[in-house]
Amino acid sequence: MTKEDLIYITGHRHPDTDSIASAIAYSLFKRAKGQKAVACRLGGLNNETEYLLKRFGIEEPVLLEDARKTLAEIELDPPVYITPETTLLKAIRRMHELDRNGFAVLDSDHTVAGFVSKTDLANIGLGDTADEIPLLRQTPLSDIAEVIDGELIYADDEMHINGKVSIVAETSSGIENYDVKDRIVVIGDDPEGQENLIRRGAGILITVWTDQIAESVLKAAKEFHCPVIRSGHGTVNTSRYIFFAPPVRLIMTKKLVTFRSSEFAETAGQNMLKTRYRSYPVIDEMNRLIGYVSRYHILNVKNRKVILVDHNEFSQSIRAVEKAQILEVVDHHRINDFMTTQPVAFRNEIVGSTATMIATIYRENQIPIPPKIAGLLLGAVLSDTLNFQSPTTTQKDRDTANILAALADLDVEEFANEMFSATASAANRSIRDMIVQDIKFYEISGIRTMISQALITDIKDVRIREEEVLRNMDSLVEKKDLDLLVCVFTSLLEDGSIFYAAGEKAAKCFEAFPDEAGSPHTLHKGVVSRKGQILPELIRVIQDR
Repeated sequence: MTKEDLIYITGHRHPDTDSIASAIAYSLFKRAKGQKAVACRLGGLNNETEYLLKRFGIEEPVLLEDARKTLAEIELDPPVYITPETTLLKAIRRMHELDRNGFAVLDSDHTVAGFVSKTDLANIGLGDTADEIPLLRQTPLSDIAEVIDGELIYADDEMHINGKVSIVAETSSGIENYDVKDRIVVIGDDPEGQENLIRRGAGILITVWTDQIAESVLKAAKEFHCPVIRSGHGTVNTSRYIFFAPPVRLIMTKKLVTFRSSEFAETAGQNMLKTRYRSYPVIDEMNRLIGYVSRYHILNVKNRKVILVDHNEFSQSIRAVEKAQILEVVDHHRINDFMTTQPVAFRNEIVGSTATMIATIYRENQIPIPPKIAGLLLGAVLSDTLNFQSPTTTQKDRDTANILAALADLDVEEFANEMFSATASAANRSIRDMIVQDIKFYEISGIRTMISQALITDIKDVRIREEEVLRNMDSLVEKKDLDLLVCVFTSLLEDGSIFYAAGEKAAKCFEAFPDEAGSPHTLHKGVVSRKGQILPELIRVIQDR
């Protein structure tokens, strides 16, 4: 399967147990059906979820931060490269061989030092040879010999070259009129002429159509510190190739345009519009090359394939979810702002937990639920229905819980007591962690609202930390730019919840759930469901204005 086949299954932001368990179980179901699916989370895990995953030995889902793909996740051209010492000729031939328009130049530690494009090399071939003078002056003797397929007959550490090139041909006036001092000089098989050029100060002597270098020539070369190369080509090709002997480090672009592998492909495409290159190196956090990206790659990118579980509101989903390829939704909440550009499979049921729906899907398809997954789903059903105390609980939730308990070899009541006792105590938990562990955003008639719900064993554990609660709520209101933040602390043992509110519209919370006279933060008996009781009542008082 290719990267395009991968399906990401995710619950909502600030995930609760139902969200995580449903994503894990549904991804396993999809894999059993032959699809490549992975369970994801959009935030940190709460204490309850961590407890259940550890209890059943299940790995936590991977963190997914955006529906858009990064460059690391799309198909790139392979990370072929050249080194700073690669000759221009070798770079040209490698470009033709691999049908490339450019290469990154990598240092010895494999970090990107520069870039050489086909245009850079074309400018060398089509430009004035005078532009080559400073390049050839810095070119190693071995590179000059290499590009002309030459044999280095004599090398000298004290050689003297100025980068200019002369091609000497015999004329009626001889070779006396040539200025050869410190130049790279090309001459044919003429020992007398060769020696004469060396004695007149040639910097490098290159011979063509020569089988043997005369001893007199070598003697003069040593005396005047003039290296001698016997070319493997004729005069024309020798003279052409010399100009492609410089190493690419002398012409490479050092202020190159690169993209990080962690950048979104969409963002990279937008930035490409500001430049005119055909290909761009993609590097990792260590500045190492991982491939090349072009406009072709960006035009063919499709964002992630996503299945949403336990939510359908985009405000609660993955960042840039509107750009994702949404394939399915499996949810038990209200349907609010959901809209896609293509048809999707949408399953929405009136039950107390998405885990109930996932377990049902397994049974409908006659796919066995592994015991540890059954235990995790049971925990999710108990969590979302508040051990069947929530008014959203249905008979289907109870029946499903019994089936899951049998598959996991658990007693429902004992397991519920174990789970809530292990995770609901507020005594040793950070108030901020309690507030954000299960929090959802809603836009209600233009009022930016978040509702947090935390399960606790004893209401008094929160009341004695009221100052800390209000301080953290004020901070969150400012950070998230909220009009209303409602924090609900629910005690299953006391069968009720207490309410705290912050923000300009805080009074709306106490219109919906008023305190008794002389009893701030009254325990509202029987109010335990955010979905079935708290949110509908808040919507009513906000819209009734």
